[in-house]
Amino acid sequence: MSTHATPHAPSGSDHPPLDQDTGSFAWFRSLGPRGRRAFAGAFGGYGLDSYDFFTLPLSMVAIEAYFLLDPGQTGLLTTVTLLSSALGGAVAGVLADRIGRVKALMITVITYAFFTVLCGFAPSYELLLLFRALQGLGFGGEWAVGAILVAEYASARHRGRTLAFVQSSWAVGWGLAVVVYTVVFQVFDDDTAWRVMFFTGALPALLIVYVRRSVTDAPEATERRLRSAERGSFTAIFKGGLLRPTLFAVLLSTGVQGGYYTLATWVPSYLDDERGLSVVGTGGYLTFLISGAFAGYLTGGYVTDRLGRKNNIALFAVLSSAAIIAYTTIPEGANTLVMVLGFPLGFCMSAIFSSFGSFLAELYPTAVRGTGQGFTYNTGRAVGAAFPTGVGFMADSMGVGGALIFGAAGYGLALIALLGLPETKGRDLA
Repeated sequence: MSTHATPHAPSGSDHPPLDQDTGSFAWFRSLGPRGRRAFAGAFGGYGLDSYDFFTLPLSMVAIEAYFLLDPGQTGLLTTVTLLSSALGGAVAGVLADRIGRVKALMITVITYAFFTVLCGFAPSYELLLLFRALQGLGFGGEWAVGAILVAEYASARHRGRTLAFVQSSWAVGWGLAVVVYTVVFQVFDDDTAWRVMFFTGALPALLIVYVRRSVTDAPEATERRLRSAERGSFTAIFKGGLLRPTLFAVLLSTGVQGGYYTLATWVPSYLDDERGLSVVGTGGYLTFLISGAFAGYLTGGYVTDRLGRKNNIALFAVLSSAAIIAYTTIPEGANTLVMVLGFPLGFCMSAIFSSFGSFLAELYPTAVRGTGQGFTYNTGRAVGAAFPTGVGFMADSMGVGGALIFGAAGYGLALIALLGLPETKGRDLA
C-alpha cells in the first residue's frame, strides 16, 4: 500500500503528510494542489446547484399567481424535483464508479443548468413540472459525486470538516439566489421576474470549463476503483455487510432531508403570506437564516471530527426540531423575533448535514462508493419530498406556519436511523 494512504495524508496528495499541522486550515493545506482544485470544483458545483434549486422556492408566490395554482400544486413543483433527484443521484453514483468522479460531476452540472433555464420558457404548469423533474436528475447527482471526489483526497483526520466546507457552499448559493431574487423582483413585474430567475440558472455552465481543465480524480482511489470487478455495481450495495448500512442510511437521509426541504420550500411563502413581508423584507429575514446556515455547516464540520458523525447528527436533530417549533409559534406582530430566531434555525438544520459527506463516503468501499452515496442520499431526498407536499395540503387548514411543524417529525426519524449505523470517524478510505 502506498505510504500516502495513511490517516494523516490524503489519497492523491502531492506533498508529504502534514502530521504536525493543527491550524484552522490544516484540512485545506493537507489536500495538496490536486485536492484543492477538486475542492474548488466541488464547492462551485454544489453552490450553483443550490442556486438553481432556490430559483423555484423564491419564485413560488409569483408562479402560483401566474398559473393560478393551489398550495398542493405549488408544493408538487418541489416534490417532483426531489423525486427525480433519487433517480439522478443513483445514476450519477453508478457513473462516478464506472467512468470517474470528474466526468460524472460535469454531466450533473450540465444537466441541472440546462433544465433550469428551460423552466424559464415554460408556457404551462405541466411543462414547468416536467422541466423541473428533469432538472432534478442533475440536481440529485451533483452533491454525491462532488463529495466523493473531495473525500478521496481528504485525510481521515480532517475529512469531516473538509466535506463540511464543501457543504457550506449550499448556503453561499442560497444567499446568491436571494440577492438576485431581490434585484430581479424589483426590476421586473412578477409575471416576468420568475422567468428571469430561471434564466440566471445558466451560470453553472461557466464552471464546466474550470472542472474540465483543472480537476482530476484522486489517483490512488482511481487505481483501487479500476481494479475492482464490482465497480459501479448497483446490486453490490444490497449484499452482505452493505445491506444494513444502505437501508439505515436511506432512513437517515429521509428524516433529515424531509425536515430540511420542508423549511427550504415553505419559509419564503410563510414570510410573505402569513407575516406580510415585502420582497425586500423577505430577503432581509432570509439573510439571518442563510447566515446561520453557513455558520452551521462550518461548525458542524469541526463537531463531526471531534465528537463523531453520529453524535453530530443526533445533537443537531434535537436542536433543529426545537428551532422549528420556536420559529413557527411566535405570536403575530413579533417579526423582529422571527428574524432573530432565523439564525439558530438555519444553524441547526444545516450543521446536521456536515456529517453526511464524510459519513456516507466512509460506509462504502471505493468500488461502490459513488453508487452507495448517490443512492442513499438521494433516495432519502426523494422519500423526504413527501414532507413539502404534505405541508402544502395541510396549509389549507393549519396555515403554512402550523404545517411547518410537520417537518420536525423528520428529525425524529433520523434519530431512529442512527441506531442501525456504525460510527465511522477516523476510517481510512483505502
